[in-house]
Formats: sequence, structure tokens, C-alpha cells
Amino acid sequence: MNTLQFLWKNQAQVYTLTVEHLWLVGISMLLAVLIGLPLGILVTRRPAFGRVVLGASTIVQTIPSLALFGFLLSSAWLGERADRLAITALTLYALLPIIQNTYAGISGVNPSVREAALGMGMTDLQILVRVELPLATGVILAGVRVATVITIGVATIAAAIGAGGLGEFIFRGLAMVDNRVILAGAVPAALMALLADLLLGRLARRFQYA
Repeated sequence: MNTLQFLWKNQAQVYTLTVEHLWLVGISMLLAVLIGLPLGILVTRRPAFGRVVLGASTIVQTIPSLALFGFLLSSAWLGERADRLAITALTLYALLPIIQNTYAGISGVNPSVREAALGMGMTDLQILVRVELPLATGVILAGVRVATVITIGVATIAAAIGAGGLGEFIFRGLAMVDNRVILAGAVPAALMALLADLLLGRLARRFQYA
């Protein structure tokens, strides 16, 4: 039995694990955007604070995923539920590209555009909402794109702590030394990442050249 036959025979389980994987990634990315976007904006307004934020996010990125899951497992509140722990870890991994690109996008706005907005009597908040964020949207979306692809890949490790997802097949295949089972988890995850990269890439380019 090859991988395609295995996927067809176990399509119900593949569907269930794919939905679990999407749920973990979707919730994590939503939280990462809600946290990372304001932090990225704050970095442009408070450079000293920004160095701390970017430094902390960079450190998180350097921690191996299994090690980060292990660190968080010792937390009483997070350790109670595997999905809660996994979402926290995935959110932390997704923050850096979003914060960096938000900062880069807003910082890249032409100063003359800001000066023109100030000359029209706009407040700092109005300039941010009406000028800087619309012009930086393409760059910000590029950061979300990178973060999403990273999160889809790292989410496969969530199965190691019982959080579900397509990593279940990968770890099961490793235990059985069965490449078919490994590919049953790896191939859908890779296709998911490619599709997300394609869709978000097109969306980012549309805003960038709008």
C-alpha cells in the first residue's frame, strides 16, 4: 500500500487531523496578529522599547520547538491542556515576522507623506490609521505570510504533547518506521503551507502595488 492508498483508506482520520491542524494554526495566527501588530506599531513610536520586544521575539525563534513546548509544559495553567499549550507556543513563534514587518512597513512610509498629513492637521493616530497602515499593508501581510508558513510547520510538533494535528501521523510513522504514515502527515502539511504561501503572497502583492 502506497501513501495515496493509505490516505484514501484513512481519509476520515486525515480530515479530522487536518481540521485540528488548521484550528491550531488559525487560532495561533489570530492571536499573533492581534498581539504582533500593536507591538510593531509601538516599536515605531518607542525605539528603546522596540529593542526589547524584537530581542525577546528573536530569542523565542532560536529556541527549538520541542524545548519550548517542554518549558511551557511546566506552567500549571498552560500544562493543563495540550491545545492551550500548543497555541501559546505557536503564537510566540509567529510574533517575530509580524512585529518586524509591521515596523519595516510603517518605517518605510515616505517622510514627505507624513509631513503632508501633518500639514493637513491630522493627529498622530489619524496619520497611523489613514496613511501609514494602508501604505504598509503589503509589507505587513508579507510578515503574516512568513509567520503562517512557519506556524503550519511547527504545528506538526504539537502532536508530541497530545495537541493533535497532522503531526500525529508523523510521530506514529516514526514509531512504526513506516514512511507511508510519515508522508500521510507531512504531505498534507506541506500542501497546506504552500497554499497559504500562495494565497497570502498574492494578497500581499495586491496591496503592495495598489
